Amino acid sequence: MFLDSLTVTTSSVNTGFGDLADRFFAAVCSGDEAALTELYSPDARIWHNDDGREQTVAENLRTLRWLGRTLEDFRYEDIRRYLLPDGFAQQHVLRASLPGHGPIEVPASLFVRVENGSIARIDEYVDSAATRPLQLAATRRHP
Repeated sequence: MFLDSLTVTTSSVNTGFGDLADRFFAAVCSGDEAALTELYSPDARIWHNDDGREQTVAENLRTLRWLGRTLEDFRYEDIRRYLLPDGFAQQHVLRASLPGHGPIEVPASLFVRVENGSIARIDEYVDSAATRPLQLAATRRHP
Protein backbone atom coordinates (compact mmCIF):
# COMPACT_ATOMS: atom_id res chain seq x y z
CA MET A 1 0.00 0.00 0.00
CA PHE A 2 1.13 3.57 -0.62
CA LEU A 3 1.02 4.44 3.10
CA ASP A 4 3.74 2.07 4.28
CA SER A 5 5.38 3.18 7.54
CA LEU A 6 3.23 6.29 8.00
CA THR A 7 3.93 8.53 10.99
CA VAL A 8 1.51 11.35 11.79
CA THR A 9 2.13 14.13 14.30
CA THR A 10 -0.74 16.35 15.44
CA SER A 11 -1.26 19.25 17.79
CA SER A 12 -4.17 21.69 17.69
CA VAL A 13 -4.88 21.10 14.02
CA ASN A 14 -7.71 20.00 11.79
CA THR A 15 -7.38 16.22 11.74
CA GLY A 16 -9.47 16.18 8.56
CA PHE A 17 -6.29 17.27 6.80
CA GLY A 18 -4.93 13.75 7.33
CA ASP A 19 -7.92 12.27 5.51
CA LEU A 20 -7.49 14.82 2.72
CA ALA A 21 -3.81 13.84 2.43
CA ASP A 22 -4.70 10.13 2.29
CA ARG A 23 -7.25 10.76 -0.47
CA PHE A 24 -4.82 12.98 -2.40
CA PHE A 25 -1.93 10.50 -2.44
CA ALA A 26 -4.28 7.57 -3.19
CA ALA A 27 -5.64 9.53 -6.18
CA VAL A 28 -2.11 10.34 -7.39
CA CYS A 29 -1.05 6.68 -7.18
CA SER A 30 -4.19 5.42 -8.93
CA GLY A 31 -4.24 8.17 -11.56
CA ASP A 32 -7.72 9.28 -10.48
CA GLU A 33 -7.90 12.68 -12.18
CA ALA A 34 -11.54 13.22 -11.20
CA ALA A 35 -10.67 12.83 -7.51
CA LEU A 36 -7.62 15.08 -7.86
CA THR A 37 -9.70 17.75 -9.58
CA GLU A 38 -12.16 17.64 -6.67
CA LEU A 39 -9.36 17.84 -4.09
CA TYR A 40 -7.67 20.86 -5.68
CA SER A 41 -9.07 24.37 -5.48
CA PRO A 42 -9.77 25.52 -9.06
CA ASP A 43 -7.02 28.16 -8.79
CA ALA A 44 -4.53 26.01 -6.85
CA ARG A 45 -0.84 26.35 -7.63
CA ILE A 46 1.80 23.65 -7.40
CA TRP A 47 5.43 24.79 -7.14
CA HIS A 48 8.51 22.58 -7.58
CA ASN A 49 12.01 23.46 -6.43
CA ASP A 50 13.71 21.67 -9.32
CA ASP A 51 12.38 24.07 -11.95
CA GLY A 52 11.13 26.99 -9.82
CA ARG A 53 7.84 27.08 -11.74
CA GLU A 54 4.28 27.15 -10.48
CA GLN A 55 1.88 24.80 -12.21
CA THR A 56 -1.85 25.25 -12.58
CA VAL A 57 -4.11 22.34 -11.72
CA ALA A 58 -4.38 21.41 -15.42
CA GLU A 59 -0.58 21.46 -15.83
CA ASN A 60 -0.11 19.36 -12.70
CA LEU A 61 -2.69 16.82 -13.84
CA ARG A 62 -0.83 16.54 -17.16
CA THR A 63 2.44 15.89 -15.25
CA LEU A 64 0.80 13.28 -13.03
CA ARG A 65 -0.80 11.62 -16.08
CA TRP A 66 2.65 11.38 -17.68
CA LEU A 67 4.11 9.86 -14.51
CA GLY A 68 1.30 7.31 -14.40
CA ARG A 69 1.94 6.29 -18.02
CA THR A 70 5.73 6.29 -17.65
CA LEU A 71 6.36 4.64 -14.28
CA GLU A 72 5.59 1.11 -13.16
CA ASP A 73 4.78 0.18 -9.55
CA PHE A 74 4.49 3.88 -8.60
CA ARG A 75 4.14 4.33 -4.82
CA TYR A 76 5.03 6.51 -1.83
CA GLU A 77 6.94 4.96 1.06
CA ASP A 78 8.75 6.03 4.24
CA ILE A 79 6.01 8.60 4.80
CA ARG A 80 6.23 11.11 7.63
CA ARG A 81 3.28 13.46 7.79
CA TYR A 82 2.79 16.47 10.03
CA LEU A 83 -0.64 18.05 10.32
CA LEU A 84 -0.51 21.84 10.47
CA PRO A 85 -3.11 24.49 11.32
CA ASP A 86 -3.51 25.34 7.62
CA GLY A 87 -2.73 21.99 5.95
CA PHE A 88 0.00 19.40 6.24
CA ALA A 89 3.64 18.71 5.50
CA GLN A 90 4.81 15.35 4.26
CA GLN A 91 8.18 13.74 3.66
CA HIS A 92 8.29 10.56 1.60
CA VAL A 93 10.22 8.59 -0.95
CA LEU A 94 8.58 8.07 -4.33
CA ARG A 95 9.56 4.63 -5.52
CA ALA A 96 8.86 3.15 -8.93
CA SER A 97 10.40 1.36 -11.86
CA LEU A 98 11.27 3.37 -14.95
CA PRO A 99 11.34 1.13 -18.05
CA GLY A 100 14.75 1.25 -19.69
CA HIS A 101 16.33 2.51 -16.48
CA GLY A 102 15.20 0.37 -13.54
CA PRO A 103 14.22 1.34 -10.01
CA ILE A 104 14.09 4.99 -9.02
CA GLU A 105 13.82 6.57 -5.59
CA VAL A 106 12.99 10.24 -5.24
CA PRO A 107 13.08 11.72 -1.72
CA ALA A 108 10.65 14.62 -1.44
CA SER A 109 8.95 16.98 0.98
CA LEU A 110 5.66 18.75 0.37
CA PHE A 111 4.05 21.63 2.19
CA VAL A 112 0.34 21.65 1.42
CA ARG A 113 -1.94 24.58 2.24
CA VAL A 114 -5.65 23.81 2.54
CA GLU A 115 -8.38 26.43 2.21
CA ASN A 116 -12.10 25.67 2.56
CA GLY A 117 -11.42 21.93 2.49
CA SER A 118 -9.47 21.99 -0.80
CA ILE A 119 -5.78 22.01 -1.66
CA ALA A 120 -4.89 25.62 -2.47
CA ARG A 121 -1.12 25.31 -2.81
CA ILE A 122 1.64 22.71 -2.81
CA ASP A 123 5.31 23.56 -2.45
CA GLU A 124 7.26 20.44 -3.39
CA TYR A 125 10.97 19.93 -2.76
CA VAL A 126 12.57 16.97 -4.51
CA ASP A 127 16.11 15.67 -4.78
CA SER A 128 16.82 16.94 -8.30
CA ALA A 129 19.62 14.42 -8.84
CA ALA A 130 17.13 11.62 -8.18
CA THR A 131 14.71 13.03 -10.78
CA ARG A 132 17.34 13.08 -13.54
CA PRO A 133 16.20 9.74 -15.07
CA LEU A 134 12.66 11.14 -15.27
CA GLN A 135 13.90 14.33 -16.90
CA LEU A 136 15.79 12.27 -19.49
CA ALA A 137 12.70 10.13 -20.16
CA ALA A 138 10.61 13.28 -20.68
CA THR A 139 13.22 14.71 -23.06
CA ARG A 140 13.26 11.50 -25.11
CA ARG A 141 9.47 11.63 -25.48
CA HIS A 142 9.29 15.37 -26.16
CA PRO A 143 12.57 16.61 -27.70
